[in-house]
Amino acid sequence: MRPDRPRSEAPVAPRERTARPVKRKSEGQWALGYREPLNANEQSKKDDNPLNVRARIENIYSKQGFDSIDKSDLRGRMRWWGLYTQREQGYDGTWTGDENIDILEARYFMMRVRCDAGALNLKQLRTLAEISTEFGRDTADLSDRENIQYHWIEIENVPEIWRRLESVGLQTTEACGDCPRVVLGSPLAGESLTEIIDPTWAIDEIVKRYIGKKEYSNLPRKFKTAISGQQDVVHEINDVAFVGVVHPEHGPGLDLWVGGGLSTNPMLAQRVGVWVPLAEVPDVWEAVVSLFRDYGYRRLRTKARLKFLVKDWGIEKFREVLETEYLKRKLIDGPAPEQPKRPIDHIGVQKLRNGLNAIGFSPIAGRVSGTILTKAAEAIERAGSDRVRFTPYQKLIVLDVPDDKVEQLIEELEPLGLHGRPSHWRRNLLACSGIEFCKLSFTETRKRSQALAPELEKRLADINAELDVPITININGCPNSCGRSQIADIGFKGQLVDDGDGNQIEGFQVHLGGSLGFDSAFGRKLRQHKVTGEEVGDYIERVVRNFVKNRDEGERFAQWAVRADEADLR
Repeated sequence: MRPDRPRSEAPVAPRERTARPVKRKSEGQWALGYREPLNANEQSKKDDNPLNVRARIENIYSKQGFDSIDKSDLRGRMRWWGLYTQREQGYDGTWTGDENIDILEARYFMMRVRCDAGALNLKQLRTLAEISTEFGRDTADLSDRENIQYHWIEIENVPEIWRRLESVGLQTTEACGDCPRVVLGSPLAGESLTEIIDPTWAIDEIVKRYIGKKEYSNLPRKFKTAISGQQDVVHEINDVAFVGVVHPEHGPGLDLWVGGGLSTNPMLAQRVGVWVPLAEVPDVWEAVVSLFRDYGYRRLRTKARLKFLVKDWGIEKFREVLETEYLKRKLIDGPAPEQPKRPIDHIGVQKLRNGLNAIGFSPIAGRVSGTILTKAAEAIERAGSDRVRFTPYQKLIVLDVPDDKVEQLIEELEPLGLHGRPSHWRRNLLACSGIEFCKLSFTETRKRSQALAPELEKRLADINAELDVPITININGCPNSCGRSQIADIGFKGQLVDDGDGNQIEGFQVHLGGSLGFDSAFGRKLRQHKVTGEEVGDYIERVVRNFVKNRDEGERFAQWAVRADEADLR
């Protein structure tokens, strides 16, 4: 029989119901056992390794023509060989969207040539130029990834283009796709008077060991790398980066950063807090890319970059997994590199370690052509150089120019649109491909920039001399940030805007005060502030004049933009 409860005892409170734990969706991480594809892109990669498409291009598509190309190859796997279909001409931004892909997809390709560390000799430069004039309607754009991009490429000509590229040591292998893309390197690696260490050997080893290998060709998304002995490769916005730093006990080495990237959800890379000796950089790089392959999110494309894993894990867990599961050893704790106060773009004339000179030339937003590059190669050869570099700022650097040839080369290249002493606006303007060729774009960008730079030179002629700090302008045609709109002093993100009469026209959301280096941060956005495509020049002039008028002495634009009155920024 159950005994009575003593009267003095407090009544027992009813038991609270606990919520049933929410079952989280699988993110498709291979290391956790999830191998079944969770979206069409993952299924396509499982069906056939994208690197295998080269054989079909060479043996079938190039012989039978565009209509013979399987759609899963056309819109997916061909990217692993640097090929995207370009935008059909005549369709404005109101057509942009997946629902119109069949209309927007032209029968021509953008081809991206991989130029790791941006390093070229004159034979390679001439080959790039010849391909442009012969197969690409004289198109050749310098990208902000140290690549060169052609347009109007026909599938029938792709095998011959590959043959010519590979005969001079160039390739399009993994220039696009969910794989390790081009490795950014310093244009002055090995010759700069200010670099801490020359990492060229490590870049070469990474390309030789890992690029084109199937073990690393199926990543959750693209994987961007930057390696430099100084901070001239926008390392804060790469998936993995190695930056020169001096350890107080071990000497020169490289500081490891992970998890950077822009697009619609921008994040700056984080320091892992380790010092990596040069000899270990390829192994550490392999460990990071393997970790991303195995633990990266594969369910949603919008969350598949390494930055999301780093954000969710935190840098401490990332380092622990990297060391214990992949490297099988501890890394050495290391100091942070000193932050530069302005972008290091290498434009202009500077001395090299070998006693010769480097000259950085600035085409507007990287727009050149095969014709221009052919003439440039001739002038460079006359100046006695055989080394050219592309930069992460869409520029071109010529190395090894003797003192008595410096002025000659600057004078010869200027009529080609390659300025060795560019105006403030030619030097600091960057743009993506835009609606001229890109299916994702809403607005004109690189083409617009060709008129914008000289326009600003004239509009602001009375105050240009007062600009003792750079004001960077980045123009992007859509939210995907190929033009880095969030990290410019004045960044434009393309979108459709209402013209006041109910019509959708080209326009831009404005980002202000973004930067890397000393003030690393994303730009400030003003509520409901947009400008139309026609207003871009007026807007830049207005804001720059307000900056010159209201800035404190020595103040950079990014600093001013944070504190400025909103009225001065509109």
